[in-house]
Amino acid sequence: MTLSIRNQIPGTVTAVTPGEVMATVKVRLTGGQDITAAITLESVEDLGLASGTAVRALVKSTEVSLATAPVEGLSIRNQLPGTVTDVATGGAMASVKVAVDGGELTSAITKDAVTDLALSAGTPVVALIKSTEISLATA
Repeated sequence: MTLSIRNQIPGTVTAVTPGEVMATVKVRLTGGQDITAAITLESVEDLGLASGTAVRALVKSTEVSLATAPVEGLSIRNQLPGTVTDVATGGAMASVKVAVDGGELTSAITKDAVTDLALSAGTPVVALIKSTEISLATA
């Protein structure tokens, strides 16, 4: 299946914590970073997710925010350090490619944010992704 979701990073499930309706799934990405996805318990069961399951973490580019340093005091669980590799700007929006260990992320942010953060190739950044915005697919 081909998807329009640009961000597809491989990893392995390290833990599943079920709740009544939702579950949190911890995933170790190929680059060694840990992320958390919050998905329905039904999805966990349908995908057969358990520790050791190979998965792909899927994130729409519009759900990847960027910061120029790690952010404390924030509910966003996933903060992946990386380096900007490319910035393409349009009239209002920009597409920013970020190299992270084991892969690449694309972030769709405003052109003003690119200017305010002084983003260009080589800029160190932290990609911020809410756990509820990460989908999982079995590999």
